Amino acid sequence: MASLFAFPNPVNEYAARVTAALVVVLAVVTAVTGSWLGLLAISIGFWLRLLFGPRISPLALLSVKVITPALGKVKLVPGPPKRFAQGIGAAVSTAALLLSAAGAAPAAWALLGILVVAASLEAFAGFCLGCTIFGFLQRRGLIPEDVCEACNNISLRRS
Repeated sequence: MASLFAFPNPVNEYAARVTAALVVVLAVVTAVTGSWLGLLAISIGFWLRLLFGPRISPLALLSVKVITPALGKVKLVPGPPKRFAQGIGAAVSTAALLLSAAGAAPAAWALLGILVVAASLEAFAGFCLGCTIFGFLQRRGLIPEDVCEACNNISLRRS
């Protein structure tokens, strides 16, 4: 059962960045069309990646199995901060979906905008906001060091 909910560790940073770029595209299309179905798809995608890693999420599968191998780039980074970032994405996208369903469209689109900014930072600048928050919480003792021993591994640190 534990393997069902496993998340890869380490993670190829390039695959994470490609997935983030695909999230940006989906979010922009959602904003342009004003479709709550896009919010639903974004939210489901984040929950699938959070719970099951890249094995079930269509965007992650496209990234991990097709696009990233074509790029031929590999840079390994610790998995737990990336999973934490997926959790933040799941929370923000679910909140946007619920706000949209409740008729609070401006608040929903504002949250979607925040998601676009965070995913764009990951995709185009290689800066994972969720990973940064994870590191901050770990340094403050709110996330135990044993959750991400790899975070202390020099070979997996961001250069």
